[in-house]
Amino acid sequence: MIKDNRDSLDFGKMNIPRLYGKILFPTLIGMVATVSGTVINGIFVGHGLGRDAIAAINIIIPLFMFVTGISLMFGVGSSVVASVHLSQNKIKAANINITQSFGVASVLMIVLSALLMIFNKSVAEFMGSTQHLLPFTTEYLLFIAPSFVFLLISSIGLFIIRLDGSPKYAMFCSLIPALLNIVLDYLVIFVFGWGIKGVGLATNIGAVIGGAMVLIYMFGYSRKLKFYRLKFSAKSMWLTARNIGYQIKLGSSAMISELGVGVMMATGNLVFVGMLGEDGVAAFSVACYCYPIVFMINTAVAMSAQPIISYNYGLHNITRVKNTFKLMVFTGLLCGLLATFVFMIFPSEVASLFISVGSNAHTIAINGLPLFAVGFVFFALNITFIGYFQSTEKAKAANWYSALRGIILPVACFLIIPKILGVKEVWLSVPIADIIVFIIMVVVFVKTHLSAKLFFRKI
Repeated sequence: MIKDNRDSLDFGKMNIPRLYGKILFPTLIGMVATVSGTVINGIFVGHGLGRDAIAAINIIIPLFMFVTGISLMFGVGSSVVASVHLSQNKIKAANINITQSFGVASVLMIVLSALLMIFNKSVAEFMGSTQHLLPFTTEYLLFIAPSFVFLLISSIGLFIIRLDGSPKYAMFCSLIPALLNIVLDYLVIFVFGWGIKGVGLATNIGAVIGGAMVLIYMFGYSRKLKFYRLKFSAKSMWLTARNIGYQIKLGSSAMISELGVGVMMATGNLVFVGMLGEDGVAAFSVACYCYPIVFMINTAVAMSAQPIISYNYGLHNITRVKNTFKLMVFTGLLCGLLATFVFMIFPSEVASLFISVGSNAHTIAINGLPLFAVGFVFFALNITFIGYFQSTEKAKAANWYSALRGIILPVACFLIIPKILGVKEVWLSVPIADIIVFIIMVVVFVKTHLSAKLFFRKI
């Protein structure tokens, strides 16, 4: 199956739209499958376990986003470095960097998971769990934490497998665990009646399968990118620390973006539960389940362009970098418009997937989702621009814009907007943050570079 799903990809010569399409569609399918599994999980939980269970999971989801952010940080960082090395035919250096990324990140994630399991009650309270929801949040966290290291291996592996020329296999590494997770969620909730701990167990099993598929590829079927036996001398450890530091520098904007989603959710949970009670946080959970769909789709748009841009950036082929960037922005714009349309036209249908029709939480959700969707277009464009900065080793710009749109402005808007516009308009906090960041990026773009042509000449 692995050999049959390899593609002949030439990042330096193949027609850009054709090359981008061969990477984008498998990546998009894999991403959509992953987030769809999360959404269906939310639907099962909402209708099978009730409002308290879905609210409890929503409180823990920001931790999940933090773990995904760490995974993306190492995945983006190692793949950008490896792309540049491959363009210069430095295969050994590329393999050393990806091995260091897998190894260091896995150790960090094992330690983090252990701490979350040991201090699960304190963590749940810190994340904003009420005493009423605490039994649900602590149980879910205890059962889901072991999956984090396998999720990390899978996430990093997807970047490397795509770069190695097998985007279809990378798609299956996302698709198969997601489908398995859906089936298991249904069984543990509706057949076995295992409750919220069963949901965590199902996530663990899916994560193990995904991680195993990545490792099978890396150890037995990869083309150029393979694990390299590392040394543990003082010099080697220093070089590892240096390489990991550079990878973190390049990929930290991806972590900040993902962490920003988690911070947005955590801050929103606190604001909504404070203003509208548990019905409010249950309503906000609808947006929190759907927002990652928009995020991951546009992340797929940026990730698919990343190996093309990074490879040609390493070759100083500015024309191909420019053409890929333009295609990425256009695709992101279309995705953002589609998401805005769905949430504005069908808010009741979206909300009813997770919350019982006629409930107070459902009413709050259908009034708020159209407001929340206002910023999706700007959000999509912000993600694509940040993806470009990541791909061309412009870490400072990528980190700054990621922190601004993901953490600084959303938190500030959540605290300020309700006081200025009212409680109902709290849903506009995230859109306003994305609109401000987009305006800043465009102003800086025009002021600094005057025109796109001059901009690309300065790469």
